[in-house]
Amino acid sequence: MLDRQALESKLLQQLLAHPELDLKIWSDAELLQSIRATLQQQSSLELWIFAYGSLIWNPLFNYCDRRPVIIQNWQRKFCILAHVGRGTVDNPGLVLGLESKKGSCCQGIAYRLPVDENLESELLLLWHREMAVGAYIPTWIEGQDICTNDELSAPKIEVLAFMANPQHPVYVNWSDSQIVESLATAEGDFGSSAAYLNSTVEGLLTAGIEDQTLIELNRLVQDKQKQIRCK
Repeated sequence: MLDRQALESKLLQQLLAHPELDLKIWSDAELLQSIRATLQQQSSLELWIFAYGSLIWNPLFNYCDRRPVIIQNWQRKFCILAHVGRGTVDNPGLVLGLESKKGSCCQGIAYRLPVDENLESELLLLWHREMAVGAYIPTWIEGQDICTNDELSAPKIEVLAFMANPQHPVYVNWSDSQIVESLATAEGDFGSSAAYLNSTVEGLLTAGIEDQTLIELNRLVQDKQKQIRCK
């Protein structure tokens, strides 16, 4: 599984530099420029990171608070190819991206980072992970705290989320059957795509969030794996 040491040593960047992938790896200077430009767009004094995938169960950055949050008109979807980490060049896996979709909603975990002298270095580690090849777009979104039973009085919260970049070469819009096949069979240096999915489902459930779409997808992937083993 990906850990903080791997981020600090830029292991992910080294793996992504595979000659067959021909992906542009962002330099630290480019990542820092992206961080600073993103922070300039912030309207809140607090910095919350919205986790909708692996950040839920493996955040790796230091935080001082966390809470369940919902964002409206967005959905999580397996739409980012993982040629390393959760798959291989020959059999790429998939990881989640965040996409805009009117009428949908996405529940996840918001983490508050301490705004102190370590902030930029913590964000650089996060950017090493999420923005190594620019497959995501850092985006400020209005969320809502779902810790309260009264949705009307639930406090609003500005969160920073990593939206899937549909113009990037690792972005895909696969059918449900293609997604199941990839998740059921792909495995890379940090584990399998199936384990990534299962950990996300369990992480959400631990936070009291039942994403029925992901739960059903997890069941389909496990069934597919059983079929493969029985052949």
